[in-house]
Amino acid sequence: MTAVNIINAKNNLFQLVSEVNVNNEPVIIVNDSGENAVLLSQDDWNSIQETLYLYSVPGIAESIIKAGQEPLTEYTTYDSNEEW
Repeated sequence: MTAVNIINAKNNLFQLVSEVNVNNEPVIIVNDSGENAVLLSQDDWNSIQETLYLYSVPGIAESIIKAGQEPLTEYTTYDSNEEW
């Protein structure tokens, strides 16, 4: 992860925002007091939020892992006419 001091971040904010969106790599913004921040793309932030939400649902992680271990032959094709 790249680190940039706060003055350089301020002077190059447009470029930094562009880079985190293109590279999907967060940038640490460092200040002299040690109170740092992280700049990341909105897509990355949304992904983090979705992951945190999913992991907050009891049993979902185990369910996802179990589903990933099922052989592809176990899956069926979606039929929009199928009754539920």
